[in-house]
Amino acid sequence: MREMKARIFFSARLAAVALLAGCAGDASAGSPASSWAPSHGTFRWTSSAPLIGPQPDPSQTVYAVKDPSVVFANGKYHVFMTTAGSKGWGIAYTSFADWSSASTAPIFNLDKSPIGPGYRAAPEVFYFAPQKRWYLIFQGGDPMYSTTTNIEDPMSWSPARPFFATAPDITKPPAGTGWLDFYIICDDTKCYLFNTDDNGHVMRSETSIDQFPNGFHNTTIVITQPRDDAFEASSHYRVKGTNIYLTVVEAISPKGRYFRIWKSDGLEGAWVPLGKATKNPLAMADNVERIWSEGVSHGELIRDTPDQTQVIDPCKPLRFLFQGNDPSVHPSDYIQLPYRLGLLTAKGPNPITDMCPK
Repeated sequence: MREMKARIFFSARLAAVALLAGCAGDASAGSPASSWAPSHGTFRWTSSAPLIGPQPDPSQTVYAVKDPSVVFANGKYHVFMTTAGSKGWGIAYTSFADWSSASTAPIFNLDKSPIGPGYRAAPEVFYFAPQKRWYLIFQGGDPMYSTTTNIEDPMSWSPARPFFATAPDITKPPAGTGWLDFYIICDDTKCYLFNTDDNGHVMRSETSIDQFPNGFHNTTIVITQPRDDAFEASSHYRVKGTNIYLTVVEAISPKGRYFRIWKSDGLEGAWVPLGKATKNPLAMADNVERIWSEGVSHGELIRDTPDQTQVIDPCKPLRFLFQGNDPSVHPSDYIQLPYRLGLLTAKGPNPITDMCPK
């Protein structure tokens, strides 16, 4: 069943890739770079070169590393990612003290851990302070998780377990089109699991913080857009020192993938666009200097703390770890897209730095 879900899911992604070539899209998504002059209403970034790429694997050909999640703990960055290879999709781990050594840090495939082999993708990692445990969230068809007390030991992760006994009806045909790219954030009383569906929706499920990881329920749609304008890969943050929350979601334009951004005064509140530009972009080909990829795809903001509150600091330069691919390479099979991980760093004022106390 999980393999069938994976085939259906990635067929949808392949269709989306094909759509890029002929999509008419919105004219604003391809606005010229000159329109991104410094302003408090828009974002500007500069990009590193690719920092993390596939490493030799005697058991398969690895085409790509993608879908990163990153925390800083114990003096190191800990990066979890999806691997795309000739044997399918898996998740992997690396760590390093600074970004200059990211490209040479060894990558450990977590199918060798108690998490086990099989379809695994799109991880999110965080420290759940109430239990003093690390959680690794990922998709295995439905949302799954593993835990450890030692993030530095990749063999210490527990066997994978599902959050739900069965997928909510809202995700099933004919009403729904599935769910993917799961992301958890908690406030003082509840934990929320967000997901997208490759069809213009962001969904939210909830449980009490004392029940976590059990008891998720009340799955509901919280953002509705045209399919390409809220496609997949949402992530969610609280702005340090405020009660403002942010949601970023990957979208599709004729120039490649890009990210849009919304804000809310609470995780159960209404999401409204952040910024003044049309389609509220966070990061896209036109606002990134030295862009080496076809747009900006599945990524995560670098958080200020590693815990379940997912805090970002508006007083520090924003950084965004993302996946990018060579725009000249378009294989017929989505799994062979040569994704690599790079780091964006924000330049100048933007709608998030405006939230820093003056």
